Amino acid sequence: MSSAQADLALEYVRLGLRFDRLESGFVDAYSGDPRVRAAVQDEPAPTPRGLRDRARALLAELDSAGLPPDRTEFLRGQLTGLECSARKMSGEPVAFRDEVRSYFQVDVALGDPDDYAAAHAELAELLPGEGSLAERYARHRRREECPPQRLEVAVQALSSALRDRVRAGYGLPEAETVRYEVVTDKPWSGFNYYEGAYRSRVAINADLPHRLSQLPHLVAHESYPGHHTEHCRKEQGLVERSGRVEHTIFLVNTPECLMAEGLADLGVQASVGDGWGAWAAEVLDDLGLRFDGVLAERISAAAAPLNRVRQDAAILLHDRGADPDEVVAHLQRWSLVGEDRARQQLRFLTHPLWRAYITTYVEGFDLLSRWLAAAPAGQAAADRFLRLLDEPLTPAVVAGELPAA
Repeated sequence: MSSAQADLALEYVRLGLRFDRLESGFVDAYSGDPRVRAAVQDEPAPTPRGLRDRARALLAELDSAGLPPDRTEFLRGQLTGLECSARKMSGEPVAFRDEVRSYFQVDVALGDPDDYAAAHAELAELLPGEGSLAERYARHRRREECPPQRLEVAVQALSSALRDRVRAGYGLPEAETVRYEVVTDKPWSGFNYYEGAYRSRVAINADLPHRLSQLPHLVAHESYPGHHTEHCRKEQGLVERSGRVEHTIFLVNTPECLMAEGLADLGVQASVGDGWGAWAAEVLDDLGLRFDGVLAERISAAAAPLNRVRQDAAILLHDRGADPDEVVAHLQRWSLVGEDRARQQLRFLTHPLWRAYITTYVEGFDLLSRWLAAAPAGQAAADRFLRLLDEPLTPAVVAGELPAA
């Protein structure tokens, strides 16, 4: 690697660290040289316009830097997202859909109410009884709630079981560890804090109830084979073996977020596959925590189209200028959630840092599901998923592979 290549990648890292000085939490994870972070902290306070100009300068240098194509496209996507964030921070008006496109390399649109209605009809068949579908769905969710005092032990059991499967199916560094903690007063349900050296701290938000059937998805998403596994494998492969310093930092509102959230949301399918409901029910039954795993899996499949309602809410709020109460009503109607849950989602959608982030889950899951399903003949599903864990793929690159597939 030439010094020019290394300098550009390191300048990208420094730029990302400067964003965190303006918006705490912008750096989701940093596992690089602590001296680089300390030096950035000692610099004069950055300005949004200064960050914008630096992002533009690095973008202009990319094509002449002589980097391999995959590094060039990764950094181009990241720097484009940073340039847009800097413009937003400076108060420049940016249309919501343009903001999402700059961050995540996807276009967004409202979902089809007919698809939601069809999902409701399928759920109604799976949840017979008295009352409206929303009432029946709420009763079902309450039956599946994990007692708060058992949450941590349930998470640990699922984590151990998923870790064994991921170690066998994908491989993990010997020294990796995940530590779990229960927290409150957060706008998300779970969060992975990757600390470097193959260590993660995963926070589980106890503000809202956690259902037994959702806990496998949460643990798979945050740990095995989701965020923790991806961080570990990229640190081991891209950073330690290949010297790609740009992967020592993970930045919010960039294309890598859509890739990470999409693969993490596919975690249960990638690690357990069909029959995950019965598998999870057996793991938790050993703790005296019981739910109908077969029914849970069928309900999860039926409700999958409703995941897009969350993105509708963001579009209505930020693109259409809808009143927050109207957005809450939309979430309640189509997602079949209560007002408390809808307002918790609204809190996430109105957070300055996270307002566009819901797209990473919705479009990330959709894009990567289609990409995995379009595997070339003879390629095992695990090998396809391993590319997501190991390679610096971008949404644009993945989407570009779909027509050929």
